[in-house]
Amino acid sequence: MTRRITRDELRSAVGTEVGASPWFAISQASIDEFADATHDPQWIHVDPVRAARESPFRDEQGQRRTVAHGFLTLSLLSHLLQSALEFADRRAGVNVGFNRVRWVAPVLSSMRVRARFVLAACNDIADGLQLTWDVTVEREGQDKPALTAQWLTRVLY
Repeated sequence: MTRRITRDELRSAVGTEVGASPWFAISQASIDEFADATHDPQWIHVDPVRAARESPFRDEQGQRRTVAHGFLTLSLLSHLLQSALEFADRRAGVNVGFNRVRWVAPVLSSMRVRARFVLAACNDIADGLQLTWDVTVEREGQDKPALTAQWLTRVLY
């Protein structure tokens, strides 16, 4: 469920988990579309037949599988944040960058992921707030996350 959060609530939430997204399925079609959009058609991502023979990535049953691009998982952060939080009175949201990104474990096709957002810092800027998020993207049923990142965004009011 999406949580509606105000500017004042953000300021007082530093150091806490502010939201968690719903689970999101990473389909082979999404992987293929991302490969097309980024001109990265490496077989490990887009060829399930070859992956079934040669992929180093295996599911829980030991089946070799295609794997999502790490940048696909990273690019989903905007969607995952918006599915977790609604910023009250927001005019726009802007990505500022990353202080740190680590891909911890692969996301296989058909896996589901979700993101947890801990607000590490909240700073006033001219037109709004700059937020620093400690983000963990979890893989359903797995102990290791897919990625961890420190992400900077701005909420403009």
